[in-house]
Amino acid sequence: MIGEIQRMGGRNIVISTNVQTKRDGTPYAKDIGRIPDDAGVAVYFERKGSRVCFCCDLYQKIWENMRAIGKTIEAMRGIERWGSAEMLDRAFTGFAALPAPEGHNQPHWTHVLGLDRHSTPQMIELRYRTLAKKQHPDHGGSDEAMARLNKARREGLESAGA
Repeated sequence: MIGEIQRMGGRNIVISTNVQTKRDGTPYAKDIGRIPDDAGVAVYFERKGSRVCFCCDLYQKIWENMRAIGKTIEAMRGIERWGSAEMLDRAFTGFAALPAPEGHNQPHWTHVLGLDRHSTPQMIELRYRTLAKKQHPDHGGSDEAMARLNKARREGLESAGA
C-alpha cells in the first residue's frame, strides 16, 4: 500500500489504527491479524499539494481493512496509468482529509509514551520520568514537548484507571 501511494506521488504517509505501530507507521505483525475493539484503518498522505485520507472499517481485522485501502489505491493508480489522470485528480477531491477538531491534533498517549493501551500506571510513570529527562526545557527539550508529554501521562493514567 505504501509503495502504491508513493508511486502515485503521495508523501508524508501516516497509517492510523487502534494498535501500536512501528516508526514507519505500519502495525506490528503480531497485531495485524488480531481482532481489536476497533479494526478501522485510516491512511493519510499528501498528493499534489492536497492532504487526503482513505478510511476503511468494513472488516473485523486490521489487515483486511488495510488490504481494502491498498486495493482501492491500486485501482486508482490504474486509472492514472490508463491515461485518465485528470479523472483521478477529480476523484481525489472526494478524499480530502478533514482538519482535526480543535484540541485533537496531538498524537494518542500511547504514541507519545511509546507504550500500549494495556500499560499499568507504574509503567506509565516510569516511561514518563524517562522521557521527561530528555524533553524538559531545562534538559534541551521544549515547552511544547513537555506539555505533550504531561498530557500523555495524564491520559494514560486515566486510561489505566489510576
